[in-house]
Amino acid sequence: MNLSPGKKIYFISDFHLGVPNNTDSRKREDKIVSWLNSIKHDAQILYLMGDVFDYWFEYKEVVPRGYVRLLGKLAELSDAGVELHYFAGNHDLWVFDYLPKEIGLQIHRAPIQKEYNDKKFFLGHGDGLGPGDYGYKCIKKFFSNKLAQWLFARIHPNTGIGLMKFFSRRSRLATGTSDDVYLGDDKEWLMIYSRDVLKREHYDYFIFGHRHMPLDKQLNGQSRYINLGEWINHFTYAVFDGQELMLKKFN
Repeated sequence: MNLSPGKKIYFISDFHLGVPNNTDSRKREDKIVSWLNSIKHDAQILYLMGDVFDYWFEYKEVVPRGYVRLLGKLAELSDAGVELHYFAGNHDLWVFDYLPKEIGLQIHRAPIQKEYNDKKFFLGHGDGLGPGDYGYKCIKKFFSNKLAQWLFARIHPNTGIGLMKFFSRRSRLATGTSDDVYLGDDKEWLMIYSRDVLKREHYDYFIFGHRHMPLDKQLNGQSRYINLGEWINHFTYAVFDGQELMLKKFN
């Protein structure tokens, strides 16, 4: 697929709306909406790469309160013809059909491969990939289980969403802890994963969220690993203009 003249693809991740409190979350939401306004004139495709919300469980007739400014702006972009993609992250794993029906988002639950302007992209949230982290991988399998989802949906929404909010506010973002320490090329597990993928097939760009640290690293002289960072401290995103991919910061 080739981009239309003057159009771009945007990639953004890890808003974690909902933490650490309603006031700070609302300020962050306003900043995200300002960024969306700044790209609406040239965005052809927008990838939301996961953990947009710090907690989310979608009941058949109930969704978490709030976020109307973000959702309204996304609906506006969708109505204007912007193609929207949403990766379910580890915090918003239980996104189902509400956002696709209301906004037109395309939901992805695993990494995908795309080609734009003869450049190959490998895209994913990043959770559960690469070596190690076996505890989380087991938990993810449990939370992805249809029976587990059905059983949780039997809990009253006030209780279910209250539980999610309780555990969300104990997360590292809510408590102010950070993982902004670069571990090195040989220890960054998403870089290890990307290099393993390159042994089987070439990609020009590997783009992930989840890591919370903006990173732009060469893998083999021909491929780049991009981590999008987060919107608690960094306010970073990536943009592809049809020729070059750039990691940028929103002021």
